[in-house]
Amino acid sequence: MTIHAASALQKAIIQHLRSDAALTTLLGGPRIYDQAPRRREPPYITIGDIETSAWDTFTARGHQHRLTLHVWTDHRGRAQAFEVLHRLDELLDEAALTLDGGHHLVSLRTTFWTAVPHPQGRHVRGLLRLRAITHLA
Repeated sequence: MTIHAASALQKAIIQHLRSDAALTTLLGGPRIYDQAPRRREPPYITIGDIETSAWDTFTARGHQHRLTLHVWTDHRGRAQAFEVLHRLDELLDEAALTLDGGHHLVSLRTTFWTAVPHPQGRHVRGLLRLRAITHLA
């Protein structure tokens, strides 16, 4: 069975984040999800949109991915969200992740991050955007 590059990238990111003791401490456990369980209390991280486009070269089939990670916190201020976002940036910017399915990570870069109050006022949502290039080995 062939694994799509975006699926392989998402799996590698989740595994990498869940293996970090400092991030686990910040979140109160390995709380990184593709989709958060119902009624999950913050803090936690969810994988948001993953946009994939062709990025072929003369020698390799490749993809460009733009991913968004959502950081959900229960604090009215932005301090906790920024602390988690900072750790995510440390862990993911230029990370050398191993991907399944014959895919190779060429680059992974943080392109944007912010923290904004949720419209209902109970949470702060942080956003971290990444750009990744993968090639099929």
